[in-house]
Amino acid sequence: MPPLSLKARALQWLAQREHSRIELGRKLLRLARQRTAEQADGGGSEAASAALDPASEVDALLDWLVAQRHLSDARFVESRVNARAARYGNLRIRRELGQHGAALDTATADRLKASELARARAVWERKYAGVPATQAADRARQMRFLAGRGFAADVIRQVVRGGPWETEDSL
Repeated sequence: MPPLSLKARALQWLAQREHSRIELGRKLLRLARQRTAEQADGGGSEAASAALDPASEVDALLDWLVAQRHLSDARFVESRVNARAARYGNLRIRRELGQHGAALDTATADRLKASELARARAVWERKYAGVPATQAADRARQMRFLAGRGFAADVIRQVVRGGPWETEDSL
């Protein structure tokens, strides 16, 4: 059975989960270069292998995927935010999106900022059973845990030190 074409492989990856354009481009470019190298080693003519430019082939495929609405950075951002928001803070989500060449839109950023305290409190309560730390070392450990999850410093202080507990639901 012959290997899947780049288009078939891209559609297969997109069927599994959303990808950003940059992330999918990296995967496809690696695959295209590997196949070009195999064709060159397999006795293909140098003229035929020189005519195949993996980067332009991948760019054309990505443009086609966007035009056909199979690939969307907005859908990728929405999917990633929905998957990460319950466990991670805004800093971690932004950093992860940046690694994939995507960014939050202003509406999503505002929504995440408004819910960060409640999300941090929920993560803290799941980990520490809602028991506030009495010792400075315990408090520092809890703060490091929340910082590692990407929550903002002021939010961490409010959660660990028992800051304002009013949420939108309780008002």
